[in-house]
Amino acid sequence: MDNARVLCVRCRAELYRTNSASIDTAIALAATAAILLLLSNAYPLVALQLNGSFRATTLVGAARGLYEQGYAPVAALVLVTTVLVPLFQISALLYVLLPLRRNGRARGQNEVFRALTRLRPWAMSEVFMLGALVALVKLSALAQVIPGIALFAYGALMLALAALTSITPTEQFWRWVEGNRA
Repeated sequence: MDNARVLCVRCRAELYRTNSASIDTAIALAATAAILLLLSNAYPLVALQLNGSFRATTLVGAARGLYEQGYAPVAALVLVTTVLVPLFQISALLYVLLPLRRNGRARGQNEVFRALTRLRPWAMSEVFMLGALVALVKLSALAQVIPGIALFAYGALMLALAALTSITPTEQFWRWVEGNRA
């Protein structure tokens, strides 16, 4: 199926546009996102240097630090929205797309994809990046802030997830499933 556009009958403004991205593109983006998620959790997110003291932390370390300071709900929210939901999003897409690529079908693919569409709004990597950048700018007045590899990897992950979400809307997934049945 080619690109299709849905226009408003009254003003002719574009309301929705389908895309014709290939399943290979989605798999490549999901694999890229998986590597970026791994990098963003394996390396330090940021390091602070103040009066000779040096501290570095990872994404999970930041959530653990919030928990240890008594901010358990915030720590849980950070962990879920920055690590667990993106991990589920990437692994779920790879789980359903790889068999579709080989003209197969993953066990429970419809349920997995439905769960993915319900969880997508909770993948708030953009909000985390904005908050992290604001906090780093504020902290730079008090200490030397050294951005880590994970900060750049997470920024790239944010872009990869946005691209992945834009080329795998629900309609596109079902189109791939229907094309697989033909």
